Amino acid sequence: MKSKGLYGRKYLDVNVETREIGPPDENHVIVKVQACGVCGTDINFVRDWEGDLMPLGHEISAEVIAIGKNVKNVKPGDSVIVEDCTMCGVCRDCKSGHPEFCRNMYNMENQPGMGEYLSVNYNCLNRFEGLDYVSASLTEPLAVSLTSVVNAEIPLGGSVVVLGPGPLGLMSAKIAKLRGAGFVAITGLPADNPREKARFTLARKWGCDLVLESGKHDIESEIKKIFPEGVDRVIVSSPPQSLYNAFKVIHFGGIITFYGLHFGGKNMVNVDINDMIFRKITLKPTFAEPAINFPVAINLLKEGLLPAKDIITHTFGFNQTKEIMEAIINGSQPIIKAVLVPGK
Repeated sequence: MKSKGLYGRKYLDVNVETREIGPPDENHVIVKVQACGVCGTDINFVRDWEGDLMPLGHEISAEVIAIGKNVKNVKPGDSVIVEDCTMCGVCRDCKSGHPEFCRNMYNMENQPGMGEYLSVNYNCLNRFEGLDYVSASLTEPLAVSLTSVVNAEIPLGGSVVVLGPGPLGLMSAKIAKLRGAGFVAITGLPADNPREKARFTLARKWGCDLVLESGKHDIESEIKKIFPEGVDRVIVSSPPQSLYNAFKVIHFGGIITFYGLHFGGKNMVNVDINDMIFRKITLKPTFAEPAINFPVAINLLKEGLLPAKDIITHTFGFNQTKEIMEAIINGSQPIIKAVLVPGK
């Protein structure tokens, strides 16, 4: 069958390309994409990536269309979340209880999640029920936020600062509250455009104790008015340069977690190793292990503890992709989370 998909690179060079998908081999499953969220990495590709066109989209909910002869975990008609990468389960790290270190992962084989159909290994699928496809597409990014919060080891009643009020940052703040944080602050760009206003409004609705706008507030001084020695944990959900603010507000012995891929030189930062050593600060990245938390993420969505309707503000079809991505970049629309619906 033929399948349209989206590919992109710098300067909002977004292209719809058609490729052929054959029958599934013995361990593969053909799925029809029903919804795919726009990730910050997708935005970074179309804003900063200077190489070849990259397949866009990995936050996928889909319907099973056909299965290979060895596939037993799903059947045609099932609703599934597609993991963009998942652990092998048999390597040394997986068997020793550290699947997050697996280097033999199954992945999407350079296919765009923002497409019509995918052929994926059956290990990459998680069945779900009781959720609509658009809400279910939030599973992967929610699992990223959940993993980062778990990695932060927030003490009960502890203090947390989230740097960046994008979808991952907002969900991290919400989960930190659910896991017992006593104080959660969130920081971001000045709320002088519809995008930032919408994000700060949701931060307040979701119970953030303090909302700070960089440029209008000095982050360090505002935090240290409340916590003179700094906060217990910082979650960085913004460009790597935000690590400088993280070091300014973290308590002695604190943990900083971070996630997100960046390009065009934005991935490089200078870190004072002496400061980390003297203050015993721990840095913990989150990458490629969120699938561990997919079941928890699905339950959070099903139970309404993380209301998808609050954060998914826009859905769009193929023809609106460039417009939506441009609006996310320039802040001209009140977009918190946008989701591609291929049939729209």
